[in-house]
Amino acid sequence: QVQLVESGGGLVQPGGSLRLSCAASGSIFSINAMGWYRQTPGKQRELVVAITSGGTTNYADSVKGRFTISRDNAKNTVYLQMNSLKPEDTAVYYCNALIVQLGSTGIGHYWGQGTQVTVSS
Repeated sequence: QVQLVESGGGLVQPGGSLRLSCAASGSIFSINAMGWYRQTPGKQRELVVAITSGGTTNYADSVKGRFTISRDNAKNTVYLQMNSLKPEDTAVYYCNALIVQLGSTGIGHYWGQGTQVTVSS
């Protein structure tokens, strides 16, 4: 079994900052890409940013220059530093990872439980 556990969401004023964390645990052989998605009611889940095991990143245009993803491969953990937050960043943020489990040859797609980020004055 593989689990992704997120932390760090909350309420912040416009212009403020938050840092999200996501730790993967379980029977992990290797982790390929990790990333963050977000979703608001009535809308599809959208990619915020992803990072490969080699450090290549892919940011949504809406967060470029404000959000920074980083990854600690030794801890199987990915972080999302969110600065200059705007009300339109309000959403449930989901961690995502492509993982090869021990004893498996295929890549599984795993999700965290989601963490609420609310940007409001």
